[in-house]
Amino acid sequence: MEVTRMMCNRMVNPLGYSLDRPRLSWVTEADDATKQIACQVQVAADEAFDTILHDSGQSKVIDSIGYTLPMKLEPCTRYYWRVYVWTDAGEVRSPIAWFETAKMDEPWQGKWITPEWEDNSIHPYVRKGFDINKEVAQARLYICGLGLYEAEMNGKRIGNEHLSPYFNSYTDWLQYQTFDVTDHLSQGKNVLGAMLGNGWYKGRFGFTNEKGIYGDRFALLCELVVHYTDGSTDIIATDESWKTKPSYIMGGNIYDGEVQDANKLVKDWSTPTILDDDWDGVRTIDIDFNLLEARRSIPVLIKETIQPIEVIHTPKGEVVLDMGQNMVGWVRFNIDAPKDTVINLQYGEDMQDGCFYRENLRSAKAEFTYISNGEPREVQPHFTFYGFRYVKVEGWQEEVKPEDFTGCVVYSDLETIGHIETSNPMVNRLFLNTMWGQKGNFLDVPTDCPQRDERMGWTGDAQVFSGTACFNMDSNAFFHKYLYDLAKEQKNLDGVVPHFIPSIGLSKKVEDRYQDAGSSAWSEAATVIPWNVYLHYGDKAILEQQLHSMKDYVDSIRRQDDGSRLWNTGFHFGDWLALDGEGDEFHRSGGTPTDLIATACYAYSAGLVAKAARVLGEKKLAKEYERLSKEVKQAFCEEFVTPRGRLVVNTQTAHILALFMDLVPDKLRKRILDSLVKNLEENNYYLKTGFVGTPYFCRVLSENGYNDLAYRLLLNEEFPSWLYSVKLGATTIWERWNSLLPDGRFGELGMNSLNHYTYGSIVEWMYRNMCGINPVEEFPGFKRVRLAPQPNAQLQYAKATLNSAAGRYESGWRYEEDNVHYHFRIPFDAQAELILPSAKISTTVVNGVPLQEQKQIRCSEQEDRLIIMLKTGTYEIQVS
Repeated sequence: MEVTRMMCNRMVNPLGYSLDRPRLSWVTEADDATKQIACQVQVAADEAFDTILHDSGQSKVIDSIGYTLPMKLEPCTRYYWRVYVWTDAGEVRSPIAWFETAKMDEPWQGKWITPEWEDNSIHPYVRKGFDINKEVAQARLYICGLGLYEAEMNGKRIGNEHLSPYFNSYTDWLQYQTFDVTDHLSQGKNVLGAMLGNGWYKGRFGFTNEKGIYGDRFALLCELVVHYTDGSTDIIATDESWKTKPSYIMGGNIYDGEVQDANKLVKDWSTPTILDDDWDGVRTIDIDFNLLEARRSIPVLIKETIQPIEVIHTPKGEVVLDMGQNMVGWVRFNIDAPKDTVINLQYGEDMQDGCFYRENLRSAKAEFTYISNGEPREVQPHFTFYGFRYVKVEGWQEEVKPEDFTGCVVYSDLETIGHIETSNPMVNRLFLNTMWGQKGNFLDVPTDCPQRDERMGWTGDAQVFSGTACFNMDSNAFFHKYLYDLAKEQKNLDGVVPHFIPSIGLSKKVEDRYQDAGSSAWSEAATVIPWNVYLHYGDKAILEQQLHSMKDYVDSIRRQDDGSRLWNTGFHFGDWLALDGEGDEFHRSGGTPTDLIATACYAYSAGLVAKAARVLGEKKLAKEYERLSKEVKQAFCEEFVTPRGRLVVNTQTAHILALFMDLVPDKLRKRILDSLVKNLEENNYYLKTGFVGTPYFCRVLSENGYNDLAYRLLLNEEFPSWLYSVKLGATTIWERWNSLLPDGRFGELGMNSLNHYTYGSIVEWMYRNMCGINPVEEFPGFKRVRLAPQPNAQLQYAKATLNSAAGRYESGWRYEEDNVHYHFRIPFDAQAELILPSAKISTTVVNGVPLQEQKQIRCSEQEDRLIIMLKTGTYEIQVS
């Protein structure tokens, strides 16, 4: 037995985060045990646990998916914790984990500083020399740089993060990071410094192509707190004594890339060997200290590296690297070229007519330029990123070889927890495309695309994909930060949710609030994402953090409905990019009326507010929003459903919403379902849905008796379908069903990303319905699950694994002759309600023994299904 995956707020040993009320979680792995008898949590001030600060005592009610510490935390303090678990097969003690608080309410001694130059386009080095003359016990650096920063000390980079302090609503809050720099210090002379870049804060960004949306000056704030073994402390903080000098970064931003001139490089600039007597001064800059908060963004890292698979020489004479995978990050290379050699890299997603192509990036230059100083050097950008598969190389002095370049895959530090495999290689590639889409677009915020002049945190994409995201990767901390920003932005708009988070200043104009904010399905990010996070991780903290946001969003609709309980005001994107729209101007919104979609979302979100309130014990609030949801559903039926059950709008999405969101009485569901199936038949069993209807389509079919049609939709290979893009060689999810035409040429260029994760939401159906792993609302966090796999002979086998908050689940099936063989694994101290379609007790064998002979297993037959209650263990089940 062992205790693993010990986390605080779903992070491993978090340092300097805004922890609020720390929530500890862990997983007990025990092959010979099935249930937890009791548990004990201890927190100490020291790793030896000589000074215990909290002891829960042996308790029968502590849950491994989340134990909230009932203790007051001190600033700048490391806490150690461990757990004891008693099981039906003995006891086990965990390893020791820790978390460390940030400054919290401690005042800053440092000042915001900026170079004294008037030219605010010059990218600076900023540094400070200091002496260390005592033995160091520990040192912490608290730092924020605007727009982006990379910190160094004594010639060594601090941390391995990129693009810090990340992307948030800078007008509402600024997050600082904390680093353990004890090992960076030396006796004698030391230097602390940072390079600064434009980033989202002051670089070109957003639809308006403006620079300096949040600010127009580089700025740095930091405090290096050094504790000595004699008990004394020094603080080296930013002030007017710091020095600055132009760096070798000559320009750049998120969209256009970066220019580096190594002739301007100050070698060893952050070491004492370089004197700064001739460096320029800095001045203080007025930035509100009340905006400063401890970090919430998890690190953005180089998570993987890949090598180019080929060097292509095009008909135009271009030299192009093929990475073999549409990815996000950059290419790193080693160079030893003559002085003033100019290396230029251009990044793109596709080749057209055998040549490099990037017209779909719109105005984004997506370039990297390096001017050599004649010295050998490893080169990569500092303050930008690219979405690409292909890289055009210009200026390389010798033959371009794949081994000269390394692709750095960059995304937020998310643990991959889910995997799916089937007998169909194209479906497997579709799953991988979805995973790569999540990697590429989960870069601090859930962006809509990582390559063109957009890369914004669109709410609609995030909410429809959030279920898939939580199955694929542990997205708890990631979404905590995104939703925190969402709630901050809402406060500026009386609860209305901007179209993208952060809103990059657009929605601050009150007169434009309903143009830049408030679309149904997009705004559902406020309600759907926190509920999905709660379901997957059993995390009440996300509901506590977001309940007011959820409520305020629904209230913003209620203020518009004039008592009609219809949402028929404001701007809405509709069923974005659906294929059933009419007309050139508005075809992107699809054919489903926006007021139908909006009213459906109104009812659905009101219901989610009620559920969240009930979880948190807010009974009065829960009843109010349950009543509101029912009223909106009634209004929906009166407006859009005839008394006999016919929807007045014959689109696939209208029917899907009515069924998935439970908007109609049970007596009308069959007619609406029949109508949906007829619509599908009339379209030759191909979907016509967009961003709103697609995520739920297969789920509605599988959960309402048409599982075969769900598989048919999945396995269609011609346009429009998921496998159409796979057939054409896609390695990520496309924005449009036909981003590329059958001949491989681009469709519309104005809005056409080849890495746009929304339609990857089909993967949630794969986990839930194909493989059958479903979280249960009454027992969130997968302590109890509903296992309901729905096999179909159009595949020979399918299997999924999920390292859930409660432990590892496995669920799969395969066909062998006339039998269906199932494999399940239920983790320690968990239970599953297994629902097997078309199975009977008399024809089912569990672990080699007929089920009817296993009296210790609870089971029952209900109509066309068999229900079996499974406890911890591994099960091989055969149904004849």
